[in-house]
Amino acid sequence: MYPAERREVLLDLLNQKGFVSIRDLALELRVSEITIRRDLKALQRQGLVEKVAGGGQAVRSASELPFLNKRVLQQAEKARISQRALSLIEPGMTIGLSAGTTTWTLAQLIRPTQLCNLTFVTNSTNVAMALQTNGWTDIHLTGGQFRTPSDALVGPLAEENARRLYTDVLFLGTHGVHLDYGLSTPNILEASMHRVMMDRANTVVLLFDHTKWGIRALAHLAMVDEVDIAITDEGPCKDEGGADYPESETFHRNHHHGDEIAELKRLGTEVFVV
Repeated sequence: MYPAERREVLLDLLNQKGFVSIRDLALELRVSEITIRRDLKALQRQGLVEKVAGGGQAVRSASELPFLNKRVLQQAEKARISQRALSLIEPGMTIGLSAGTTTWTLAQLIRPTQLCNLTFVTNSTNVAMALQTNGWTDIHLTGGQFRTPSDALVGPLAEENARRLYTDVLFLGTHGVHLDYGLSTPNILEASMHRVMMDRANTVVLLFDHTKWGIRALAHLAMVDEVDIAITDEGPCKDEGGADYPESETFHRNHHHGDEIAELKRLGTEVFVV
């Protein structure tokens, strides 16, 4: 397993368990404790984990990481989610893409050689640049106030412009997915902007990886049953005792969030698990 892959698995373990000792991490990942310490230090420098006495814990909360930090998290999951989302796009569509690292991953996959006559609406400068790099020209940025760390365009001007732009399908990212609280983000302006984009979309497709389950951030965006389609991943495996572990660098296909996925389907959302 390459260091980047190992560190991604390490982050998944910390996200699921909260705190894990260095000894247990070494056993789970089948590497030395020295290697685990080195990985924790590297991840701590990126602001992704907190190295505490005897182990590590993930920075997994309602707080927000910078775009450049978030885009390296769950890369394999985001790639699978985006590939499935790509299959929903048809020639001639007007596509909405909210700000976010998963929507940015999707934007990198949309190419004029495979699809034609697409129009894009986005409040993300990163998404717009990814589309432009791929050769697309019919790209509409909403304008508005530029905010970090998500690099999103928000505020009254952005919302006013977005209300004038209707989309066939909106691919929506989110900071948290909670069955009772709904979708949420740490920033009130961003939640308001994405709400406007939802209201102007014929179909809303939610893209989120397994680490977003159960998180409740400051600003409520929508209830989960307001989403037409959801695309998520299976998450790391669990053994019969419920503990997460990698085996031969692959995961068993045993959902941690099977109950949540079943409830999402019961509420009327079409769910794809990749």
